[in-house]
Amino acid sequence: MIVLDDEHYGWVLLEEDGGFYLDVLCSHSAVDYLFLLRLTDEEVALWRDRGTAYLDDLAYRIHYSAPGVQASRSPYKPRSLVMAPERERATEAVTKHRSGG
Repeated sequence: MIVLDDEHYGWVLLEEDGGFYLDVLCSHSAVDYLFLLRLTDEEVALWRDRGTAYLDDLAYRIHYSAPGVQASRSPYKPRSLVMAPERERATEAVTKHRSGG
């Protein structure tokens, strides 16, 4: 997994084997968490058409839908990769990217 773009303290765009992932920093009250999801084909097309402005908007919508909150009805919640193997690979890629490696 590699980092393609990094809006520090907002979101990170990653790619692996032709799939694109968005890792969004969500913050609700005293709780911060990362929410990773794989972009759909439609989302990839919108990102390619509109650029980072689309990713900013998507990250905003994810954040404010509170997908990590237990009672949340976020439409993104079912797409969570928090417990998937991709989460660990994303964390490793972001750490390497931010350390300059």
